[in-house]
Amino acid sequence: MEDIVCISCRKKVINLDGTAKFMCPSCGKAEIIRCGHCREIVTKYKCPQCGFEGPN
Repeated sequence: MEDIVCISCRKKVINLDGTAKFMCPSCGKAEIIRCGHCREIVTKYKCPQCGFEGPN
């Protein structure tokens, strides 16, 4: 089984408060998973499929 990790910090996110999981807002092909901490401090992420960088 593959670990579910934050795309920004690579921390395991199982059962962490504030975790968000969504499809890339640009291509809609890659699932983006972010931990609450990275969301709170607005850490950038990059889509592995299309290279989209967020948050804007």
